[in-house]
Amino acid sequence: MPQRPSTRSTSVVHALDFSTWKQNAVRQCFPGARIEFIDNAADAPAGSMLAVWGMASLPAEVEARVKVLRIEDGFLRSVGLGADLIRPMSWVIDGRGIYYDATRASDLEYLLANTVFDSALVQRASLLRRRIVAERLTKYNVGLSGWRRPAGPGKVILVPGQVESDASLAYGAPALRANIALLQAVRKANPAAHVVYKPHPDVVARLRAKGAGEDEAQRWCDQVVADADMADLLMAVDEVHVLTSLTGFEALMRDKPVTCYGQPFYSGWGLTIDLTPNPRRGRRLALDELVAVALIEYPLYLSRETDELLTPEQALDELVTWRARTGGTLPWWRKIFRMVLRRIVGVR
Repeated sequence: MPQRPSTRSTSVVHALDFSTWKQNAVRQCFPGARIEFIDNAADAPAGSMLAVWGMASLPAEVEARVKVLRIEDGFLRSVGLGADLIRPMSWVIDGRGIYYDATRASDLEYLLANTVFDSALVQRASLLRRRIVAERLTKYNVGLSGWRRPAGPGKVILVPGQVESDASLAYGAPALRANIALLQAVRKANPAAHVVYKPHPDVVARLRAKGAGEDEAQRWCDQVVADADMADLLMAVDEVHVLTSLTGFEALMRDKPVTCYGQPFYSGWGLTIDLTPNPRRGRRLALDELVAVALIEYPLYLSRETDELLTPEQALDELVTWRARTGGTLPWWRKIFRMVLRRIVGVR
């Protein structure tokens, strides 16, 4: 198994600009280490580990003297939205880049390109993937069940919307970067298909801003579905077309054809139709090899019950239990909390 740079075996980690609600999760990611939360990157000593969120920019002189660890949400995150400040069950820590930055190799890309897969790991990934599908799990596990595909023999294409200000588009979509442009391209290439557009759940919750022209989505699709459960949609449609959305990976796990207009981490390995190929990626992977790296080797899983790290299988157990407890509905206090968030944080 190829080794990526050590991100967890360290005695001290300096963590830059992490909000209070994320700090316990940071501690959970580095068991046994002392976490020093700092507000100024210059306070990180030379040679230290400096943890930052996502694509946070750093002064060049700081990057030159520390080991930067970029932290982001994993691919089976929670029951509820990160924008709602709901505690995560999965984070990733990347010492090379971050998985949605297609301009350079990340730890995830390195592992996908170099791992020698043994049968035990692939079998484990297969069982994990099949359970995710059977349990109807997705990244956020929100939405109302019951969506049905339209009657008739025509092809049904799902187009998931994204938050257009997100770094995943800035760093992973060198051509199209707008939801409405994606819809127009899908319609032009598939004039007879039934195109279903699903706005991003953060946008539906009015915690993130709509994309430019997104109010005109109905002109370029047959149906806009805001609150449908993603697991239901994925099982019912024939294809999924994305910019860089994680929905494409979730569709692959359900054996759906995926067309990528950007360069998400799961593109370039022979499993997707890539309209903007990434020249670094040329290896051909089996689906469960992709799953093995993306869901077993790369992320961390954070227990909500014990504050310890979990195996992926244990994380699925907790996610299923968590979802059952919520009953699939948004509690009244969460609606009030969203109103407070909109006032304090604003809609970005």
